[in-house]
Amino acid sequence: MPNMSLIKTAVMLALVSSVAACGTRDRNGGGFLSNLFVGEQEAPLESFTADEIYKRGEAELANGDVDDAVRLFGEVERLYPYSEWAKRALIMQAFAYHADREYEQSRAAAQRFLDFYPADEDTPYAQYLLAISYYDQIDQVGRDQGLTFQALQALRTVIERYPDSEYARSSILKFDLAFDHLAGKEMEIGRYYLKRGHYAAGINRFRVVVEEFQTTTHTPEALHRLVESYLSLGLTDEAQTAAAILGFNYQSNEFYQDSFELLAGRGLKPAPKGTGWLVDIYRQVIRGRWL
Repeated sequence: MPNMSLIKTAVMLALVSSVAACGTRDRNGGGFLSNLFVGEQEAPLESFTADEIYKRGEAELANGDVDDAVRLFGEVERLYPYSEWAKRALIMQAFAYHADREYEQSRAAAQRFLDFYPADEDTPYAQYLLAISYYDQIDQVGRDQGLTFQALQALRTVIERYPDSEYARSSILKFDLAFDHLAGKEMEIGRYYLKRGHYAAGINRFRVVVEEFQTTTHTPEALHRLVESYLSLGLTDEAQTAAAILGFNYQSNEFYQDSFELLAGRGLKPAPKGTGWLVDIYRQVIRGRWL
């Protein structure tokens, strides 16, 4: 007759080793408990190894149960601090929070990883997670862009500190898009002023785009709006110079055609005229120092 105590022991070991695949749910159908039930007895989480809890966290994450996954990764840290599994669990917490759009918690976990393991091989990924937690919160152009500035700073850190990492290229792309976002904000405000006849205020916004966001997609329109604004103020030299810059860089662009027609309607044509910041820009363009 088989030894029943040995069978029970074998069953217990099997259940423990397979915790990543079949963790017990609570009696109300809720998430993974801090105690696992085996038969009629409770198996406290403390009785499981770090890798078993960690793997269960991975399984919960794969099943879409982010809350339980984060809780389990946190338990690995609590029960097995300073272990290799605790380190893995911390970076997985950051990932899981981000996947659940809990961006502040994701940043907090990623920053803790950077603080505790500054030389680890996963440090570039932690920095990237921190950066995209800002980037993924960038709202519509019309709203406050404070998060965009933070995203740019964090993305720049990835690019500069880890240029050879697999995250650098993605960070460069996102940096360019966030940069474009900021230019879009300036354009929106400038158009608002222009429509209401506040030409000087609009010019200030369009000038920011031309001087500080030259590489963005908004530069052709900014130059065209400068032509419109300056013509409205009767400042034809500035209007012609803005159109000359636009024509030199974007001659096939529809905004150049619009500017050309505006000037032609007044017997003018694109050409550098007078002095001022636009003439300085034009000279930089000619010398290949702009764009």
